[in-house]
Amino acid sequence: MLTEKECQLLLYLSKHQNELIKRNDILNYLWKESDFFNGRSMDVFISRLRKYLADDPNIQIESVRGIGFRFFIKF
Repeated sequence: MLTEKECQLLLYLSKHQNELIKRNDILNYLWKESDFFNGRSMDVFISRLRKYLADDPNIQIESVRGIGFRFFIKF
C-alpha cells in the first residue's frame, strides 16, 4: 500500500509523463524546499515506487544524472 507522500509523488510524475522533471521542481512542489535531507527522502520514495511498479514492464522511472527523472508509460 502506498503512503500519502508516495501517492503524491506518483501523481506528480504521472502529470509530467515523458518529460524531464528536475529534482528541485519535485522537491519544491512536494516538500516545499529542496535541501539535502529532503532530496535523500525523495530518493527513497523513488526507490519504493520503482519496487511497487517493477512487475509492469510498461512503466519506468528513469534517473537522469544531475538533473532529475523521467516517468514513462508505454502503451
